[in-house]
Amino acid sequence: MTEAPHLSNDPSKGEALKADWADRMEQAVLDAAVERAPALGWNGRMVRAACAANGLSRGDEELLFPNGARDLAALLSRRHDDRALAALGEVDPATLKIRERIARAVSERLEAGAADLEATRRCAAFLALPTNVDLGLQLAWETADHLWNWAGDTATDWNHYSKRAILSGILIPALTMRWFDGKEAADAFVARRIENVMAFEKWKAGKDFDAPLRRMTDALSRMRYGAKAE
Repeated sequence: MTEAPHLSNDPSKGEALKADWADRMEQAVLDAAVERAPALGWNGRMVRAACAANGLSRGDEELLFPNGARDLAALLSRRHDDRALAALGEVDPATLKIRERIARAVSERLEAGAADLEATRRCAAFLALPTNVDLGLQLAWETADHLWNWAGDTATDWNHYSKRAILSGILIPALTMRWFDGKEAADAFVARRIENVMAFEKWKAGKDFDAPLRRMTDALSRMRYGAKAE
């Protein structure tokens, strides 16, 4: 069993040491999971093997990974996000057109996951199960948010959410195609979808999509405060 670090008499330092140990152990277990997933699949058996490889008892495993393989799937996705953002850190988005930024961002994210291809395939199949679709959607949204932030998106209205929803809708099938059909098929799919999105953005330019919401808000305000409609 791998013991947690000795805690200081200072509660704040003790908590910091404990959190640091937990973070490092999570990443070590994830490394072991990536090694074992091709043979074992992405499941409870893989989690137990990865934890045992790091000297963790079942009690430690339950504390660090209360949701088992779901927790490790989230850690893997976020590792791939971090890897993609590190690569994108070498690129100045201001030098690219918006469609080029999104294409570049998605491409880096696809390749970040491809570095752990066999494990990522097993994880993707796990996230496709009906019981795990909610987690897959959440992780896709997180990735879309990171990529849009890198691309310089500053929207705070409904566009903030619509952009991430649209990009999530591109990412999920693109990632699946990259893992199972290869880079060429995924890149072609992303290029087509970005063209579709750009066409939609051009169409909606100048249209007041907030008008229905404003009318509803005005009506509710009049009902609440008793103001007469003009």
